[in-house]
Amino acid sequence: MARLRLGVLISGRGSNLAALVDAARAPDYPAEVALVIANEAGAAGLARAAAAGIATRLISHRQPGFEAMLDTALREAGIELVCLAGFMRVLSAAFVGQWRGRLINIHPSLLPAFPGLDTHRRALAAGVKATGCTVHFVSDTVDAGPIIAQSEVPVLPGDDPARLAARVLAAEHRLYPQVVRMIAEGRVRVDGDRVEIR
Repeated sequence: MARLRLGVLISGRGSNLAALVDAARAPDYPAEVALVIANEAGAAGLARAAAAGIATRLISHRQPGFEAMLDTALREAGIELVCLAGFMRVLSAAFVGQWRGRLINIHPSLLPAFPGLDTHRRALAAGVKATGCTVHFVSDTVDAGPIIAQSEVPVLPGDDPARLAARVLAAEHRLYPQVVRMIAEGRVRVDGDRVEIR
């Protein structure tokens, strides 16, 4: 069986990338990480990917034509699904349109709550009893695309942003590979703003 070819976009350490790479080591996993692209030269995830024998590219967002170069690299590598994993750039509506339905992101909150940055501090300030992570299709609006799956994490007494972030990150590392598996198995369908999972 042909495995779904993933392109993973990162800006930093690549811990969710590592979770996808680890999942893809299983013989029955229906996807493979075929290309990792970082927009920052210091992204530790590049070395992690290279050590796993995965093709890597550095494409700085400071270069003219950044998104065109990104698109070309993904297409030349035969990428079928693009996974944002700690990719700290907002992609244009034009780029999102070219990859619509084949571009997903993981966000450290239960969307639509706490989109954007600094999610854990904001969740604690709001006094919520639970937070978590969301995998969603990317749309023109940041952190607002159709939700595929979520994982809930309790907020515990004495939590600070770092402790809460560590528990949410552990949930991310479980959820992202699960969602990619469902997509690769053809079990995910978008109907307008809603996602149906078979």
